[in-house]
Amino acid sequence: MLVMAGSGASAQNALPSPEFCSVSQAVVGNVLGQLASVVLSGNGGLFKPNRMWAAVVDRKGVLCQAISTGDAWPGSRAIAIAKANTANAFSNDALAISTANLYGPTQPGGSLYGLNNSNPFNSLFDGQGTGIGFVPGGIVTFGGGVALYGGGKVIGGLGVSGDTSCADHAIAYRMRHNAGLDGIPGGPGLNGTDNIVYYSGQGMGGVINSSVEVDPSQFAQPHCLGAKDVTP
Repeated sequence: MLVMAGSGASAQNALPSPEFCSVSQAVVGNVLGQLASVVLSGNGGLFKPNRMWAAVVDRKGVLCQAISTGDAWPGSRAIAIAKANTANAFSNDALAISTANLYGPTQPGGSLYGLNNSNPFNSLFDGQGTGIGFVPGGIVTFGGGVALYGGGKVIGGLGVSGDTSCADHAIAYRMRHNAGLDGIPGGPGLNGTDNIVYYSGQGMGGVINSSVEVDPSQFAQPHCLGAKDVTP
């Protein structure tokens, strides 16, 4: 059965029937429940506390829930969902890849250039409050999305948006840790994790150097205004 997007909608706007999120409500609530406290944790960025959207998708990409705190940018809702989808879609039980890790290789000349266009966000879900039970899709390749792990397996993804991409990553990374869903197998990021890596000389204990060029061979991204080293 197909569900129409609205009265008078064309066949092109027909949607499949909504599905139940396979991540339990308790787990989704635990993950998203971390947002209110983590935005107070000194994540850097433009706002203090950070004003954020956070979203969780299950392993199939079904949107489980999306919430916000503070006067978060409305446009960040779709970005948070797309980040959750991206981290889930490109992580597995052998390697965790955050959206921050994908910045470098998706730049021109990178081995994943063009990935951003592979799974476009469904614009039918741009409206606030829409998309629950559907697969909105979307690919975002800058910080703010991490895969969620339970029992050594990916169970879904968490996406956060509403500030600089570095602050977004810090918040998502800490939310996942606090929820106990960060048992990753390893990753291409800092110290073999899926943590954010800045280009050489751009933070993580180094001196910020704005002249550092983007190297698409690295799973790294540029430093953001006010970014801080990310620890859980």
